[in-house]
Amino acid sequence: MAVVNRTPDSFYDRGSTFGFDAAVRAVDTAVSRGADIVDIGGVRAGYGPAVDAVEEARRTVGLIEEVRRRHPTVVVSVDTWRAEVADLCARAGADLINDTWAGADPDLARVAADHGAGLVCSHTGGLAPRTDPHRPEYTDVVADVVDTVCRLAERAVDLGVAPERILVDPTHDFGKNTYHSLELTRRLRELTDTGWPVLVAVSNKDFIGETLDAPVGERLAGTLAVLAVSAWQGARVFRVHDAAAARDALDRVGVLAGR
Repeated sequence: MAVVNRTPDSFYDRGSTFGFDAAVRAVDTAVSRGADIVDIGGVRAGYGPAVDAVEEARRTVGLIEEVRRRHPTVVVSVDTWRAEVADLCARAGADLINDTWAGADPDLARVAADHGAGLVCSHTGGLAPRTDPHRPEYTDVVADVVDTVCRLAERAVDLGVAPERILVDPTHDFGKNTYHSLELTRRLRELTDTGWPVLVAVSNKDFIGETLDAPVGERLAGTLAVLAVSAWQGARVFRVHDAAAARDALDRVGVLAGR
């Protein structure tokens, strides 16, 4: 899953794909380098200027239409927590709704069901959208993640989302400190053992940088290491900034694992 953010303030690319043409080029490049899914976002995850639903839709809907036209076989995902934006994006051709804020909008799952779209069920420890964690605490972070994402997945099925179109995401760094994200990585098997396909979104994240004392631009090796550990434990989808490097590393893990 390749990340393409139409945001001027992304923590990683600093707005390099904010422009429409730049975003289209980034999608074309990601697909040519091995991405199976393209995840399009219109709002920075963390703190920053307010972006209302109208502006978020303006940034995402047209791009989704163009990606759908250019790459009819690629799975198109939209990274949004808002049901109204997800509805417009699904009408434009999005196949998957990547809800990184753990059902903050309870109508989002209904939108996925209405359009026959997929849904990512995530864990944020109760944080509201665009809120950074502050001294989060868990008795057992892995148990909390498993309980939350499975509950959200079951609710989505009850609302009509097809079970085979659901992914669960432990959501590293959202509502978690570095220790929590490392613990999730080491014990990811407990989540993959639930039977729900697991998405990991760890690319260049802060827990990698803090652990390895690496600034954002020097986290590729750490990212690939976490992807490999996650793949070995059964993760199925990998949200990344560098599709080519991830594809190469994950294909090698598959060979080593006999898959």
